[in-house]
Amino acid sequence: MNLLAMLMASLALSIILITLSFWLPQLYPDTEKLSPYECGFDPLGDARLPFSIRFFLVAILFLLFDLEIALLLPLPWATNLSNPSETMTLAATILILLTLGLIYEWTQGGLEWAE
Repeated sequence: MNLLAMLMASLALSIILITLSFWLPQLYPDTEKLSPYECGFDPLGDARLPFSIRFFLVAILFLLFDLEIALLLPLPWATNLSNPSETMTLAATILILLTLGLIYEWTQGGLEWAE
């Protein structure tokens, strides 16, 4: 009975929130919201300019180090396993490889914005 009540309450709350989301937004947006630039300024140049390859390099590095955090997140729980030294060795290997890669990119000048 308790599970059925929770399911019915969550279903009712979901239906109420979905219904409100259709009624509450402004249906007639003004001209600023309809413009491609919502900041209010007129565009000064072409919007199709290519990005620098350095922008993509920094984005890839950010994703790489973000994924590194996701790989190391279960590390505190993994130290309670029967062989925590193996876990710590693998985690240290990942960190050392990423640090060496970052140092290599830094020394090659791949992280410099201005030339």
